[in-house]
Amino acid sequence: MTPSPKPSPTPTGPDAAPTGAPALPLLHRDGMMLIIDKPYGLPVHPGPKGGPTLSDQLDALRFGLPRAPELAHRLDKDTSGCLVLGRHRKALALLGKLFKQGKVGKTYWAVVEGGPAEDEGLIDMALSEIDKGRGWWMKPDPAGKPASSTWKVMGRADGLTWLALEPLTGRTHQLRVHCAEMGFPIVGDPIYGSADRVSGPPLHLHSRAITVPISKNKPAVTVEAPVPEHMRALLTKCGWDPAGDVMPATPDAGADQ
Repeated sequence: MTPSPKPSPTPTGPDAAPTGAPALPLLHRDGMMLIIDKPYGLPVHPGPKGGPTLSDQLDALRFGLPRAPELAHRLDKDTSGCLVLGRHRKALALLGKLFKQGKVGKTYWAVVEGGPAEDEGLIDMALSEIDKGRGWWMKPDPAGKPASSTWKVMGRADGLTWLALEPLTGRTHQLRVHCAEMGFPIVGDPIYGSADRVSGPPLHLHSRAITVPISKNKPAVTVEAPVPEHMRALLTKCGWDPAGDVMPATPDAGADQ
């Protein structure tokens, strides 16, 4: 995995985030796209309960362009990490095609309860919605949409396992359902796992890295998002070394060429 630049400073002054909204560290910026580090707990779209959303902050990420960027894909409210935004219509069309064709590489880190016996493997399990009235909740369904994920064990300790997960398809809640159905639910998952909705730990699922072949004439852009605070303790217990997880110096992330 190619190391990424450290996050750029969060906009301040006129570009500051709305009051009550978490900051949006910028991991990458070019003329076509932005990649931000989405905080845990921040929904990308407004919901029935209200509150701050990523959508509220998009106008602050124009960086001189006439239009605000838009989402090229989604992350769940409680999933943190790399999130790609298209800066204009041409970019959004290209990014949409790349995601649909499976050309965007995505690596997630998760801490799961228990863990697989093997050190790596493939989960091939079709999924469908449980019930239209229950939102985006999903279930295994042989007649559903194909869904495949790979996993690799990065470390183990005290009944927990640190996994690197790669979704080969892009179904809703894919990694959460796949891990749970394989017998190792993600820590903090109140829907598919054992976490209590009120007193349970946060969801331990992080979009660690993404690779986007945005240009035909340049290497693919690969960035990593730093480990969020709420996952550091369990990842360290499983063998992650915070001291060795230092982001290198930032190249010119402000270039719009």
